[in-house]
Amino acid sequence: MKKQSFCSMLWLGAIAVMFGCVFLAGCREAPRRQFEIKGTIVSVDRELGQVMLDHEEIEGFMDAMTMPFAVKEKQAFSYMAPGQRIQATLVVQEDRSWIEGIRVSGTGSAAKPLKAVSMPEPGDKVPDFSLLNQDNQKIHLSRYRGRPLLITFIYTRCPLPDYCPLMSGNFAAIHFKLRSLPQSGAAPHLLTVSFDTDHDSPSVLREYAARYMKPVSFDRWEFATGSPEEIRSITGFFGLVYKKESDQIVHSLVTALIGPDGNLVRLYHGNQWRPEQILRDLGIK
Repeated sequence: MKKQSFCSMLWLGAIAVMFGCVFLAGCREAPRRQFEIKGTIVSVDRELGQVMLDHEEIEGFMDAMTMPFAVKEKQAFSYMAPGQRIQATLVVQEDRSWIEGIRVSGTGSAAKPLKAVSMPEPGDKVPDFSLLNQDNQKIHLSRYRGRPLLITFIYTRCPLPDYCPLMSGNFAAIHFKLRSLPQSGAAPHLLTVSFDTDHDSPSVLREYAARYMKPVSFDRWEFATGSPEEIRSITGFFGLVYKKESDQIVHSLVTALIGPDGNLVRLYHGNQWRPEQILRDLGIK
């Protein structure tokens, strides 16, 4: 009897160890990529937890450019100021990125930040912008009248996971939910617009769409670009700013919800919004 109890205890112990290993494996953090970054502070935004940095080339990851970075250590805002030269570690993990271990190393001259632009207000009529979709067909926003239209702006070569890839991932989550709803002429439609007119052709956008849609179907979610003039027109209306630097583009993030009547319902700025928030705004549970 004692021997049987002892064996049972060993067996239970083995099971506990096995499940403990599985649990630890499941809880293991996603791999982190780390890069040394050096640059000059252009501006500091404590409220958003970001610093705009005019940085040098990040070897093996990103060309020299000016863009915002999330700051992990909030105490760094007590000593960071525009014009300072800093060194830090850029961490990229799944759909997030941030800088940490910030060290001030002197002062320098920084590039000018992107200029602020005017934004449309809820209720404003959205112009009937013309674009070119992934099938190389001309489209106009008026074709979506009678249904809610959600628009976001990206470029396919964007290197930071919490910028364009996050916007596309959020749209993929919304699209997955929409696919569970009956198809109708009043169902919400998604439109991803690229502002990289030099690279993101309709065929490139089709390939990019396949990363986020399985199976690939453009009946509820389309991808589009246009001429430089058409893209400047639509991005200017929604208040998106972008500037090409080397082979990459520094840009802001804007997502817009347009009502069935063609009027603006809401703008979602930056990358803090989540799919469930927009689904609520669409009245979808």
